[in-house]
Amino acid sequence: MSSYADRLAALREQLKADKLDGFVVPLTDEHMSEYVGTYAQRLAWLTGFQGSAGSAVVLPEEAAIFVDGRYTLQVRSQVSPTEWSYQSVPETSTTQWLEDHAPEGARIGYDPWLHTRDWVKKARQALASRGAELVPVERNPIDEIWTDRPEASKAHLVVQSDEYAGKSSAEKRTEIGDWLSKHHADAAVIPALDSIAWLFNVRGKDVHRTPVALAYALVHTDGTADLFVASEKVAPDVRQHLGNGVRLHERSEFESALAELKGKTVVVDPERAVAAIFDALEKAGAKILPLRDPTILPKALKNPAEIAGQKAAQTRDGTAIARFLHWIDEEAPKGEVDELIASDKLEALRREAPELRDLSFDSISGAGPNGAIVHYRSSEKTNRKLEKGTLYLIDSGGQYVDGTTDITRTVPIGEPTEEMRDRFTRVLKGHIAIATAVFPKGTRGSQLDSFARRPLWEAGLDYAHGTGHGVGSFLAVHEGPQRISPVGSAQSGGDEPLQAGMIISNEPGYYKTGEYGIRIENLVLVVPREIEGAEKEMLGFETLTFAPIDRRLIDVQMLDPEELIWLNCYHAHVLAKIGPTLSGSDLEWLRATCAPIGMPDE
Repeated sequence: MSSYADRLAALREQLKADKLDGFVVPLTDEHMSEYVGTYAQRLAWLTGFQGSAGSAVVLPEEAAIFVDGRYTLQVRSQVSPTEWSYQSVPETSTTQWLEDHAPEGARIGYDPWLHTRDWVKKARQALASRGAELVPVERNPIDEIWTDRPEASKAHLVVQSDEYAGKSSAEKRTEIGDWLSKHHADAAVIPALDSIAWLFNVRGKDVHRTPVALAYALVHTDGTADLFVASEKVAPDVRQHLGNGVRLHERSEFESALAELKGKTVVVDPERAVAAIFDALEKAGAKILPLRDPTILPKALKNPAEIAGQKAAQTRDGTAIARFLHWIDEEAPKGEVDELIASDKLEALRREAPELRDLSFDSISGAGPNGAIVHYRSSEKTNRKLEKGTLYLIDSGGQYVDGTTDITRTVPIGEPTEEMRDRFTRVLKGHIAIATAVFPKGTRGSQLDSFARRPLWEAGLDYAHGTGHGVGSFLAVHEGPQRISPVGSAQSGGDEPLQAGMIISNEPGYYKTGEYGIRIENLVLVVPREIEGAEKEMLGFETLTFAPIDRRLIDVQMLDPEELIWLNCYHAHVLAKIGPTLSGSDLEWLRATCAPIGMPDE
């Protein structure tokens, strides 16, 4: 179909044929993934929206698209206002909107393989107030009209060696089996793709930028497991790696396997398992224990091998970033560098490392006003040159065999304004506040979030995204359960106590619509902190990311002495870590960029 308007019209015709008065379209797949394979990108196909979080509702006479504050600008540039109304989350939601807009007595369709059980319950309650009905569909109506829909990936699984994983799959499965026994359960359903990759020490290429494979798993108390994955994707070396403790089945056999769990007590994660899984288990007569996926916390608590791998990946990545920032300094003022040229250059520098497997997400390469779009994606249509008097924001990362990186730097092209320097310095102060935070064990990310925002709040400013997200080990660049985010925000994803071994981002920002964006992002590791005389077990952060923070954007007079000490120490560490990997003009540039900054005269 030639236009998004045509696609919306075709969906409405299909809904009529299916005797439905509306349909809900989430941006996810059967595994509740944040990033999905091309075959599952129904929301993007229908609306044009390219963000990584959103949903839509289509009714006969109106349609709405729902995004949070990260995508407020992006959705308006990608989705037609004549066809769609823009709805802001968490101020509203699909269920609240349906309660206000669904026709009396309407039949609203949903795909039970794309929604959680909790969402289904809320939607049913919302619709009941209008005498409307929520109807599960056997086949997604978008799939009926998406005639050139891509097939699911057929890429082979690859083994993630114990050298990088730090623990064998058999050990992990035994620990999950013991956990099941303690909860008097017989099995756990594991539908999340990164959980499966971590548990079986395998990686895949089925999702853009995320090294996972399309699969489901059942883990049992004896440490054995059933893995449901297309047989064409499993080469002999992977079969040997999995061993006798893992029974292989076709992915298409997963639903029928659930039907065989009659009388069993089965753990299912309400946040990560779709409603169809609960429906199948209930129909089979299984007893359901609605508990969190037992791999989630062990996956977040990085072991020594994973931490060592992450540090090695960060040093490698820092080398590419330093060379890139030097290149930007030399080439951007000439007026020929644009967003796409810049992001391609950074990718090329990263790919010089043989350990790189992919980028960890599509780089956010935003010049001038495009930098104010939090999750901007440059295209031929939106591409801008890096012009003098503007800021350039580059948020990027790599998937290395031993670690996943994520870093944001903001660079002035030419001379920055005083306002830019003020805003940047406030963001830097917030970044330092997180980097230097010391807190008792049991502290949650939401308790730290305001540390990063205070310097902006003091000027009546803020940013509409979380301050930090968890990061995987050659896995998802966004990994729970830990977050640094306001409670109840669209990105909070829960409020998990921080524990030693968790990796999390530190990324406060500021965005002036139509002018510029600022973000400073490093990854940090939660570590124990020894404090003389402490009466509690204390934690803090060790910074893992090493790349210069642009001194031209810093108003030194706004920094406290302790903040300046942190900045100078950080740059000394950058030089010590990255300097030995550079030579020639790159090394000279790094030395100048990391030189200590003195306190201004009193």
